[in-house]
Amino acid sequence: MAMGAVSTLVFLLTLIHLILQISALNVLSSGSSLSVERSSDVLLSPDGTFMCGFYNISPNASTFSIWFANASERTIVWSANPLRPVYTWGSKVKLKFDGSMVLRDYGGQIVWSNNVSSSNAEQAQLLDTGNLIVKGKGDTILWQSFTSPTDTFLHFDDQVLISLFYDQKDLSFVYWPDPTGTIWQKLRIPFMINTSGVLDSLGQFHGSDNTSFMAADWGSHAIRRLTLDYDGNLRLYSLNKADGTWSVTWMAFPQLCTVRGLCGENGICVYTPVPACACAPGFEVIDPSERSKGCRPKTNISCDAQKVKFAKLPHTGFNGNDIAAHRFVSLDFCMNKCLHDCNCKGFAYWEGIGDCYPKFALVGGVTLHHSGTTGTMYIKVSKGVEVLEASIPQSQPFGPKYGPDCSTTDKYFVADFLDMLKRQQSESKFLYFYGFLSAIFLAEMMFVVLGWFILRRERMVLGGVWPAEPGYEMVTNHFRRYTYRELVSATKKFKDELGTGASGIVYKGVLEDNRAVAVKKLAEINQSEEEFQHELAVISRIYHMNLVRVWGFCSDGPHRILVSEYFEKGSLDKFLSDRKSSEILLGWKQRFDIALGVARGLAYLHHECSEWVIHCDVKPENILLDENLMPKITDFGLAKLLNRGGSNINVSKIQGTRGYLAPEWVSSLPITAKVDVYSFGVVLLELLKGARVSDMENNEDEEVEMVLGRIVRMLNENLQLDGTEQSWISDFIDARLNGDFNYLQARIMMMLVVSCLEEDRSRRPTMEDVVQMLVSVDEVINATRVEGAF
Repeated sequence: MAMGAVSTLVFLLTLIHLILQISALNVLSSGSSLSVERSSDVLLSPDGTFMCGFYNISPNASTFSIWFANASERTIVWSANPLRPVYTWGSKVKLKFDGSMVLRDYGGQIVWSNNVSSSNAEQAQLLDTGNLIVKGKGDTILWQSFTSPTDTFLHFDDQVLISLFYDQKDLSFVYWPDPTGTIWQKLRIPFMINTSGVLDSLGQFHGSDNTSFMAADWGSHAIRRLTLDYDGNLRLYSLNKADGTWSVTWMAFPQLCTVRGLCGENGICVYTPVPACACAPGFEVIDPSERSKGCRPKTNISCDAQKVKFAKLPHTGFNGNDIAAHRFVSLDFCMNKCLHDCNCKGFAYWEGIGDCYPKFALVGGVTLHHSGTTGTMYIKVSKGVEVLEASIPQSQPFGPKYGPDCSTTDKYFVADFLDMLKRQQSESKFLYFYGFLSAIFLAEMMFVVLGWFILRRERMVLGGVWPAEPGYEMVTNHFRRYTYRELVSATKKFKDELGTGASGIVYKGVLEDNRAVAVKKLAEINQSEEEFQHELAVISRIYHMNLVRVWGFCSDGPHRILVSEYFEKGSLDKFLSDRKSSEILLGWKQRFDIALGVARGLAYLHHECSEWVIHCDVKPENILLDENLMPKITDFGLAKLLNRGGSNINVSKIQGTRGYLAPEWVSSLPITAKVDVYSFGVVLLELLKGARVSDMENNEDEEVEMVLGRIVRMLNENLQLDGTEQSWISDFIDARLNGDFNYLQARIMMMLVVSCLEEDRSRRPTMEDVVQMLVSVDEVINATRVEGAF
């Protein structure tokens, strides 16, 4: 009944959409109007891509807007009155004979007007570009919506630069492209009289000054929109023609804190692990419920140099708003410059370079430990403010999140090897001082030799983990670094083996704090270094409840080891292999929750984390279960990163496990996130059957791929049957459940198996779509209180 109702609803929505398109207007003539009451009063672009009319933001309020006609939910690209909606009765927009378009509320009040006055107005028309124009005689354009953009770019022009302005403040800076590079470094052409940009139908942006980027689905003909989202990030979306949904195919800032507009004036963006807003010492949040409003000083900061001091914020920067730029100067020079300038709020200083940048406003604050990304920020505070180290905002992807009170002091995790380095430096200074006082030449020589030996040893230890990479510094600042000797002791000389994978062997270990961990020792040194680099790069950027938490690493000489969470329950494959044991039988709810959790984890990797990640080896062995049977995806040794520019992965060999490999692995097609969707479909099938796909063959000569093809064809045929004959579902589900499963959930999971295992990857859903379907059926069951098994 529920599935029939859903099908009927989809049919009705499609029918309504077709009726609207048929009855829509091509042009709005002078003297005519569009009424809010009549759903047929809409303008349609010639190719049917866009519609223009009244959009209901609530049962009683509407805006005059332009939206994509083929999206499953109306996606607004422009609105005349986004901040002042009109009533859904009696309101209308009229094109007058003088060319002015006027929007009136039900009482006759003018809400919006295009402010045009002409003697030759003829009609209004919605173009295929999404541009609403008012035309005069001779195709003269009297007005166009492109001159009043909102949050979505359907057309790109002017200087091909986007500037960010703060509300009610005379502050702005170039938003995109990155202003820190010169126009020559960005390979752009200056001094052009006419600059323009075009987003072509294949998904590539071309600027006349060589600005360019590509969508992740480049090459496919899709409807796209470039939108400045609520979080300040510029994203390119592609429309799926099959289901009318949008997916992100490019974004300007992979790391959200670099948007620079998230935390307002005096606010600092930190990773905890998601972007959060914090305040510097001596400042407090203006509005705890809306942290983007920024921070304010707790006490008035005097202009008197005798009553202020500077709070030092390492690895922190505030973008733009420089009073001046001083090169090759000392810290004292820079400090005095700011101290005696009442307009100076603080200054950025690069030690070793001598660059000094006093600031007249502290906007776009961000703290990052990447080498070369930021210098040290010194901000003015009252002399009475106590500056505690714990109160200095720091990015910590695996630390506690900032709470509502910015003044709360948090404890920050610092890797042990950094503490050791500080102690070594302290000891070195003491030895040098002692040698100097004793004036013994031999002691000084021994110290020099010892210092050279220590530095050489440090370089050898760190040499195998690309120390020049900024990502490495981020990892080492937020992960515990273990010595090989520590892990030998923790694992009792790697005695208790938990499992073997393509990239290494996993052992159980117990740390000195009695915490049980999984220790993954990577094999094949020639290849493991590259895999280790990939794993560290991925781990430093992602965190999710359905992904395994990695505590640290080891990089001593030839050894490459990862230390992560340990789960007593083990991996999912143990629950699927032993069909005779009733103790490890997964109930139906547990299976559905595992499917949903794995889908959410993969959706995060594909769509939400700061880098697009493809796992490439999704299988039960790489799905761990905690004590509550919550799934945790592990083993990113084979994971690859997709850059935001949209280029696909280049692979030199097939990666993954037989039976879970998507067809494109062996057909020389570019590898995309759809390979994980295929593997997830196989895992979903195994959850339904309670067995491995390798155990489902009818005879020993039947290949795994043949098994999957046979099962998918059978499911597809049976799912087409009407409601009169559904006993096959009970026969298909794991017999050990004795029919104790939910009919709707089982049917949705079967439908997902069929769609995920499509040979044509373009017909497979995204992991976001999968999550949405699983969540939707769960909500339907809870709403209708469907209980029991079918």
